[in-house]
Amino acid sequence: MPPDIAAIAVDDDDRKPAPAPAESPIAAYRRLAGGFWRGPTRFVAWFHTLGLAGLILANIAVQFGLNAWSRNFFNALDRHDSALVFDQMLLFLGLAVLSTLVSVTAQVSRMRLQLHWRGWLTEQLTSQWLAEQRFYRLSVSAPDLDSPEFRIAEDARVATGPVVDFAFGIANAALMAAVFLSILWQAAGAVSIGGVAVPGYMVLAAILYSGLMNGLTVVFGRPLIARIGEKNSAEAHLRHDLARVRENAETIAMTRGEAEEGQTLQSSLGAVTLAWRLVISRLARMTLMTNINVVVAPVLPLLLAAPNYLNASITLGGLIQTAAAFVQVQVALNWLVDNYAGIAEWLASTGRVVGLWAALGDLDATGIGQTRIEIGESPDQTIQIQGLTVAQHGGLVMIDEADTIIRQGERVMLAGASGTGKSTLIRAIAGLWPWGDGRVLLPKGARIAFLPQHAYLPPGTLRQVIAYPAAIAPFEDEAMVAALARCGLKHLSTRLDDNERWDRVLSGGEQQRLGFARLLVQLPDIVLIDGATAALDPDSQEQMMSLFRQQLQSCTLITVGQGAELGVFHDRTLTLTRRASGARMSGVEDGKGRLAGLRFRG
Repeated sequence: MPPDIAAIAVDDDDRKPAPAPAESPIAAYRRLAGGFWRGPTRFVAWFHTLGLAGLILANIAVQFGLNAWSRNFFNALDRHDSALVFDQMLLFLGLAVLSTLVSVTAQVSRMRLQLHWRGWLTEQLTSQWLAEQRFYRLSVSAPDLDSPEFRIAEDARVATGPVVDFAFGIANAALMAAVFLSILWQAAGAVSIGGVAVPGYMVLAAILYSGLMNGLTVVFGRPLIARIGEKNSAEAHLRHDLARVRENAETIAMTRGEAEEGQTLQSSLGAVTLAWRLVISRLARMTLMTNINVVVAPVLPLLLAAPNYLNASITLGGLIQTAAAFVQVQVALNWLVDNYAGIAEWLASTGRVVGLWAALGDLDATGIGQTRIEIGESPDQTIQIQGLTVAQHGGLVMIDEADTIIRQGERVMLAGASGTGKSTLIRAIAGLWPWGDGRVLLPKGARIAFLPQHAYLPPGTLRQVIAYPAAIAPFEDEAMVAALARCGLKHLSTRLDDNERWDRVLSGGEQQRLGFARLLVQLPDIVLIDGATAALDPDSQEQMMSLFRQQLQSCTLITVGQGAELGVFHDRTLTLTRRASGARMSGVEDGKGRLAGLRFRG
């Protein structure tokens, strides 16, 4: 729901929406997330990236040293050379300390890069989501896009963090494979098959074994990507349903709707359970292959190199070095096997992030024949509606072309049968509803206040609630206290600094009164009201609406309403009459029953 009061400066520069990517999800994600290395954050990004590259080289050097150490240590054991064994033990302590330092530094550097990148991407998504009221328009244009907030908070995390681990792991694996394949070629020697020496046979065995494991991983693991995407979507739907029950707790409790909501939640939970079962089934197959690899990989090189050790072609140290190098090669070449589940999770979250980004971009590319309602600057202090057509997001016309002028300080009521588009019209005037055609011209720098039926009270102190969305500083306590007293909320004047959930503390009527108190403090130029007096009794409604004849005389007022009891507070009424081609304005009269300022088209 839009905030009660949204200050809209019509002369502000428009922020361009996120472009809807036409390429593949991976290419679109690379274009979106790669901005971290191109924009103002590029210095931080490249500092950590190059630091990680240096740590990868340091890790390779340490692993190379440990492999050479294993050969020398076991050769010393085989020769019963106690002095050399002792020297190798001291060397191992140094290598162990160095390896630990490199690993810890790399872990910290990776996590810092992940943190910075996630923060940047989340800020990009959040700013685009909030800009130009897209968070509201998205709920209208893409109601099936589940949980944008979950995509921003959770999917953005999964879409960034693992990439750093993957990049670090792939680079480390590639260099590790190159280094240890050369060691494997030299350390294992050749094997004699039928009297013919075959050099580098262990290298060939390592490559064939790794190719087999990776091939099986792709075959058995590929469906996991779709299953994880379905699981994430089901989880998001369940969170949405739980949040909906919490947000509507009072209504559900009063109507005894627990059983119905329980069935809905059970259905959502059932979808989550089914999705998880499919993921578990695929993960079980992946785990089976991973465990087979864990058991076979360390033993296979010993079996393959045993003939050369038995015929004294290699030493014990050479045998151990060969086995260690083979394992390192497998760790490098089987990187896909060990990380496929993580890749699947990342691909699923990446698709959801790109889907949100694309939906945000699509908001400004849809409407009637690609047309949009234009919000412009009025040449004077009037509100001018010129050739305005208001449509649903899908293109169905709700209000046909109409023209009118609303003078500064004029009080106008929008009337008409339910479903004729009254509420949508004031949202179009406020710039929240872009779908349609025509122009709405507002006074330069006009500040618009919107009072819906259910006031939005953000968390915080009462003075923050009254000032929302403006900063507290411009408003004096005296003005707030006077506004509360004028709106029948004097009992709250001593609680300006109380931090409460005011949407739960105050009754519906008190919340609506607080919305009018905001007007007295903030003094907007234009006020749009849609059901903001529905919870008030007639006397309270008269008290609130009389503000526009007293303290708020200069405000231009547009109210959605019906009936003479509300009409008496307005200068004229614009009535929307439903027609096949869209509602038309008619019977436009001022307070004296005279037609005023409206032209029809079509």
